[in-house]
Amino acid sequence: MSVADNERPVGARHCEVSKNRVEPTLSFSYCQTVCRTRYGERRVLLEDRVAIVTGASSGIGRESAKLFAHEGAKVVVCARRKARLDTLVEEIHREGGEALAVAGDVSSDDWQAVLDTNLTSAFLAAKYQIPAMTEPGGSLIFTSSFVGHTIGFPQQAAYAASKTGLIGLTRVLASEHGPQGIRVNALLPGGTDTAMASDFGEDPAVEDFVRSIHALKRIASPAEIARSALYLASDMSSFTTGSAMLVDGGVSITRT
Repeated sequence: MSVADNERPVGARHCEVSKNRVEPTLSFSYCQTVCRTRYGERRVLLEDRVAIVTGASSGIGRESAKLFAHEGAKVVVCARRKARLDTLVEEIHREGGEALAVAGDVSSDDWQAVLDTNLTSAFLAAKYQIPAMTEPGGSLIFTSSFVGHTIGFPQQAAYAASKTGLIGLTRVLASEHGPQGIRVNALLPGGTDTAMASDFGEDPAVEDFVRSIHALKRIASPAEIARSALYLASDMSSFTTGSAMLVDGGVSITRT
């Protein structure tokens, strides 16, 4: 699987996993020492696979990249902030994993910027990567949202439109590429404790409200969402495709 194509845009939070081995010309650095990590002893759910994780500089993308590497994947981490990607790659190497950083951006301004970041980049990344997933068993995961799918929030038109568009894209790609053994799914997290979430402020009243609209009365850690992404990336979900998988702590069903 070629992941060194300079034309491949990045920016949307999604992941691609293939059983293809990394081309030797990519010169991945590998630490031979198998270490204990925050996830426990190293396992091999994604052994000999390549995982491309965009939006990997923080939050869910970063945690997913670390977990995928822990599970044996050769990880390509993509986002706009190269310094953060380099730090992540160093961390993965120290824990015995393989990783490579690729920085890039496709966004412009305002409404179009949100669509470019959340939807257009996902379409273009899939366009360039699916042809490289030649062995049956590949998995493509888009990180969508419950916003626009089960709930509409005021002042969130562009975000809701872009994230809901990912669900439509998921279903079409799953239908088109199912005969090739390629599975395509969307992951829909609820409120998650990320840097982006903290941008909304640290008002205790706001934080209490956000927790209260979830059935579990809390928000997720990025690691919890990453474990759901691992399920979709691995053979544990071998008969799952075209799904919009809610991992939202019950925010979509709660009205109190």
